[in-house]
Amino acid sequence: MKIISYNVNGIRAALSKGFIDWLKSANPDVICLQEIKALKEQLDLDVFAEAGYTYNYWFSAQKKGYSGVAILSKIKPNHVEYGTGIASMDFEGRNIRADFDGVSVMSLYLPSGTNDARLDHKFEYMDMFQEYIGNLKKETPNLVICGDYNICHEEIDIHNPKGLSKVSGFLPSERKWIGAFIANGFIDSFRHLNKEPDNYTWWSYRANSRANNKGWRLDYAMVSNTIQEKIKRAVILSDAVHSDHCPILVEIEN
Repeated sequence: MKIISYNVNGIRAALSKGFIDWLKSANPDVICLQEIKALKEQLDLDVFAEAGYTYNYWFSAQKKGYSGVAILSKIKPNHVEYGTGIASMDFEGRNIRADFDGVSVMSLYLPSGTNDARLDHKFEYMDMFQEYIGNLKKETPNLVICGDYNICHEEIDIHNPKGLSKVSGFLPSERKWIGAFIANGFIDSFRHLNKEPDNYTWWSYRANSRANNKGWRLDYAMVSNTIQEKIKRAVILSDAVHSDHCPILVEIEN
């Protein structure tokens, strides 16, 4: 199963930049989208079906033009779970999960900490998410949680670790949380197979950051320890330029 995760920074904007042609070429079995910034009713779903993604599921934020996640699939899921059932998490449309035979795939968009109030919300969200996943794994053990975690884990994951150590996304407390999340039963699939520096998934639009590769690795495909041996490939698709993020890919033998 080839799974891609992509924070598109607005699906309608991405569509105008050639997203569908790219999707056909990349040809994943499942693609998880974050920050779709649209309601299902605002989209022409035929373009996704014509690209082979007959099964497409959208979970939008209540606030228009904000946040939102989706899963597009060539394979019909056995079940789709919209949100977590926790109201304070779900009103911003940040979690959707599709259960297939042998593996369940989640599209996740963790909040960013752009100010003190949002940082408090982020930590509250992370605590609830950790508890939610801990419970979920008891009945759905084989998880692939793809998405924008809005955190760089290690110094290798950010272009200027010393200078950015007090910025949300690389705070010691955030790094500690994602380390604990991994320790509680997950594999960072990219780092599992790739130890090289200078691999990022997000670049600021400022100061020519992408051209200079001054980036952050914020996007992960976290794979349950239970299926670690089934991870066959994990790469960053940095050539895709529909967003300030780029897609990531993981292949799971399923």
